[in-house]
Amino acid sequence: MENDITVSEYKEEGYKPVIDYETWRVAILRYCEELEIDNLASMQKHTLTDEIFVLLEGNCTLFSGGDGEGIKEIKSIAMEPLKLYNIKKGVWHTHTLEKETTVLIVENRNTCDDNSPTVYLTEGEKRVLRSLYV
Repeated sequence: MENDITVSEYKEEGYKPVIDYETWRVAILRYCEELEIDNLASMQKHTLTDEIFVLLEGNCTLFSGGDGEGIKEIKSIAMEPLKLYNIKKGVWHTHTLEKETTVLIVENRNTCDDNSPTVYLTEGEKRVLRSLYV
C-alpha cells in the first residue's frame, strides 16, 4: 500500500508545490507576512492556465483586476471553505491570507515567472484593495 499512495503535506509559511503530475500541479498556500493586506505590492496573471483556489481553513480574500495589459477595475471575494474559485487565464489577481489560513491551488505544472507576468500596484490601487478587504 505504501507504494500506491503518496502522502504530502506542507505546514510552513508561503507557497509550496506538493504534487506535480504530467501537465498539472497541486500546491499549498499558507499565511505569510508578505500576503497581509497592508503588504500586498503586486498582482500577477497566468498566460497559459486558469488557477483554482480552494480555502481549506482560515480566511482568504481574492482580488481580481480584469484582463489585458494592466489592472482595470479591482474586485474582491471573501472565499468560503471548500468552494472552488477559478481565476481565468489572463486575469490579474492577488490574495490576502490571515494567520492559520491554508489554501489549496491547482494549476498547470509549467506555471512560472516566464508565463506569469507581475505588475506592481500603485498607491491608489493599494487603497482600493484595503477598502475592499473583508
